[in-house]
Amino acid sequence: MQSPDSIRCLILACGNTTRSDDGVGPFLAEWAAERFRDNANVRVVSRQQWTPELAEEIAAADTVLFVDSSADSTPGHVRLVPVEAKAGNSATATHHLDAPELIGLTRAFYGSRPARAMLLTVGIGSTEFGETFSESVEAALPRAQGTLEEAVLRFLAN
Repeated sequence: MQSPDSIRCLILACGNTTRSDDGVGPFLAEWAAERFRDNANVRVVSRQQWTPELAEEIAAADTVLFVDSSADSTPGHVRLVPVEAKAGNSATATHHLDAPELIGLTRAFYGSRPARAMLLTVGIGSTEFGETFSESVEAALPRAQGTLEEAVLRFLAN
């Protein structure tokens, strides 16, 4: 059962908008904020990096969709995978966490975790200074938007 302070779906994006393809997370967050602007069950948060303070946001969410770029994927490859909690490591000292560490931190701090957590990534080809996407990321945006929308709608339906 949802508490009065909880949100059904939290979209949590990260990336640097001045580093070309790395800005795909914030771009998708802005798109999602517009797409779901009239839905009080959806909250969108975009940051340059994920920090421990976000555990409070996650603890108040029934479901979380993390959105980020991936240097480990083929440029333009859109991927949606489940996120399992992982105990924090030395990254906590730098105040930058990945999605599994944030879920683990939420469990450690608040004794809870979202019912479902997914990570949507888009493979990147360039992190050069600039505010435009590479051709492969630009071509992947409609697919990424569709995947994001489908994931949120599934979260809301359950």
